[in-house]
Amino acid sequence: MGNEQQLGALVIIGGAEDKEGDCVVLREFIRAAGGVEAEIAVMTAATSLPGEVGDEYIRVFERLGAKRVDVVHTDRREDSDREDNLEKVKAATGIFFTGGDQSRIVEYIKGTPLDDAIHQRHREGAVIGGTSAGAAMMPDEMIIEGASVSNPSVDAVEMGPGMGFLPGIVVDQHFAQRGRLGRLLAALVLQPAVLGLGIDENTAIIVTGDEFQVVGAGTITVVDETTATHNNLEGLLKDEPIALCDVKLHILPHGYRYNLKTQTPLV
Repeated sequence: MGNEQQLGALVIIGGAEDKEGDCVVLREFIRAAGGVEAEIAVMTAATSLPGEVGDEYIRVFERLGAKRVDVVHTDRREDSDREDNLEKVKAATGIFFTGGDQSRIVEYIKGTPLDDAIHQRHREGAVIGGTSAGAAMMPDEMIIEGASVSNPSVDAVEMGPGMGFLPGIVVDQHFAQRGRLGRLLAALVLQPAVLGLGIDENTAIIVTGDEFQVVGAGTITVVDETTATHNNLEGLLKDEPIALCDVKLHILPHGYRYNLKTQTPLV
């Protein structure tokens, strides 16, 4: 258990976080990573514009007072073996994954020395943050893609291996803005996950130990499928609607907390 308690916080952001005004969400990431002593590694694997996106986060994080901000570019899998990239991660108190395509994070980083180094730093207490694609990759099984604004069906969502920072949970982002409840429910039914978390834009959860706290402008939708009494998956064709009975739903705005172990909101 001693090892567990050293795990750094997770800051999981639903995308489109404020980078110009009060930066409420990114401010909490920097605070969790050490405030004015924070040394940040920005992981640009997900984006097709690593230079632009990396520069943007350097600007924001330096404005918020981080001591040092390095960008770790991984445009191909071989970059995850590079010593300079490994050194940046090993020195970091906060490791931040940008938005883009979550499949690229898995393709370029998962199972490499860089992946090992990131998980090692997390075990030692470094904070792992991610927005949009960087949020989607947090679980052990992640949503790769799927239809927004649709009823739940087997083909509403495609799942695949994630980066394993938040096991047993499915995360979806841009949640209210893109009407993604249907695909989150489909993902939950298809995966043996305990909870689904839908994170709105400019909103984050900060996970420490068994709890998370909500920060930002929107809400977190928590779907607890463990109470379900019925689904119709057996014999269902992939485009047919999923039935799901007695699922528990919580909507949690800024300041609310939730215990992941007991599966209860804390007011």
